[in-house]
Amino acid sequence: MKNSDTHHTQFDHNQPRNDGTSTTIDSRFNQTLKNVQGLLKGRSIPGKVLLTRRVEPADESSVPSPDYRRTQSAHETGTSDRINTILDEDVQNTSKQGNTANVGKLKSSTSDNEITSKEVQRSTIGARATDSARVMKLTKELSGTTVILERLRELAWSGVPPYMRPTTWRLLLGYAPPNSDRREGVLRRKRLEYLECVSQFYDLPDSERSDDEINMLRQIAVDCPRTVPDVTFFQQEQVQKSLERILYTWAIRHPASGYVQGINDLVTPFLVVFLSEYLEGSTENWSVSTLSSQKISEIEADCYWCLSKLLEGMQDHYTFAQPGIQRLVFKLKELVRRIDEPVSRHIEEQGLEFIQFAFRWFNCLLIREIPFNLVTRLWDTYLAEGDALPDFLVYIYASFLLTWSDELQKLDFQEMVMFLQHLPTQNWSHQELEMVLSRAYMWHSMFNNSPSHLAG
Repeated sequence: MKNSDTHHTQFDHNQPRNDGTSTTIDSRFNQTLKNVQGLLKGRSIPGKVLLTRRVEPADESSVPSPDYRRTQSAHETGTSDRINTILDEDVQNTSKQGNTANVGKLKSSTSDNEITSKEVQRSTIGARATDSARVMKLTKELSGTTVILERLRELAWSGVPPYMRPTTWRLLLGYAPPNSDRREGVLRRKRLEYLECVSQFYDLPDSERSDDEINMLRQIAVDCPRTVPDVTFFQQEQVQKSLERILYTWAIRHPASGYVQGINDLVTPFLVVFLSEYLEGSTENWSVSTLSSQKISEIEADCYWCLSKLLEGMQDHYTFAQPGIQRLVFKLKELVRRIDEPVSRHIEEQGLEFIQFAFRWFNCLLIREIPFNLVTRLWDTYLAEGDALPDFLVYIYASFLLTWSDELQKLDFQEMVMFLQHLPTQNWSHQELEMVLSRAYMWHSMFNNSPSHLAG
C-alpha cells in the first residue's frame, strides 16, 4: 500500500474524504482497516496475514510500504503464500456463495494450518519457503485417480514446488486429463500429433512454402536468439532450434494470428519447466545435447500444446491490431486511476500513455520485466487463474506498476519512459513478487465484483 491519505481513502467510496489536520495516522489506519474488513467479510480468503502499523524503523528494501509491515503468524510460510489478504484474523472460509470467480484462489482454512503448524518447514527448493502442509495436499491431489482441478488451482495459486510443476501445469492447462488412467495415452497421442505437424509444416524446403511462410520463418529465426538474452541456456543453438520449431508450427496452425513477436517469450517458461524433468541443477548449467531426440521431441510437444492451451483464452491478444491487449491496457489505466489517483494524474499530466509501457507487459506476460528465475513462480498463479487470467492480469500489472508509485511521481515524461523500460527488478526475490500478487488479489477482491468502481 502507498503511504498517502488519498491512497487509503480510495478503498472507501461511500465515506467522505477527511482532509482536516485533526485526522491522525491512527484514525486513518483504523478506518482503512475497517473498510477493507467490511469488503472482505464473509469471503473465502487465502492465507493468514495481518497488515499492521509499523512501529519501528525498517529496511525499505524489504518493506514495500512506508507505513505498513507484514506481521506473519506462527503458521505463516514466509513468502510462499499470498501475504496480504487477511486483515481480520477471524475471517473464516464460511461462505462460498457469489465467490465462484475466486474459487481458484482459495486457501486452506486457518484450522488446517493450525493442525500442521508444527510441521511447517522452510524448503530452499526454488530459493523460497514452501508450506509443507500445502505440499502434502498437492502431493495427495496429484497422486489421486482423478485430480479435482478446482482444488488443484486453489493449491497451485500460491506456488508449486519445481518438481511438481510439469505435471501440475499440464493438468491446469487441460493438456493432460484429470483421470490418471487416461493420462499416459493422451500425452502419447498428442506428442505423436505434434511430430506429424512438424513433419508436415516445418520439415520442408523453402520451395514448398509461400512467401508469407518464408518471411514468418525468417522472423522467428531472428527472434529466437533474442529470447531471454540474459539467460545463457537460451543461447544454445539446439534450444533456439526447438523454439523455432514450436513457434513456426504453432503459427501455421493458427493462421488468424500467425506469429507475433512476444509469443516467443511465452514458450520459455514451458521449455524450462518440462526440461526440468530431465535436467538437474541451475538452468545456466543445462545442456540439451545430453538428451535424446525423442526426449527433445516430447518436451517440444508439451510446450506446443501448453502454449496452444494458454493462448486459447486470449486469442484476440495476438490477432490483427491486438484488440485484446488494447482493451486490457484501458482497464489497467482505469484501475490505477481508482487505486492511486495522484500517480494516475501525474502520468496523464506528463503526457505518458499506458499503452507505451503496458503493451509489452501484456504482450509478453511480464517475462521481460522480472528476473527469469521468478517467472515460473508467477506462472503458477497465471495458470491457476484459468479462464479468468486475462482480467486478473490487469490487477497484477496495477500492483506491479504501483510498486514504484512514489518514484514515478518525481519523474518527468522522458524519465518515466526510461524508468518503465528498465524497471529496477534485477535484485527482486520471491518476496517482492509475492507482495505484487498479494496486492493484486486484494484489489481484485475489492473491485472485480463492483464494476461501478471502475466506471469511466
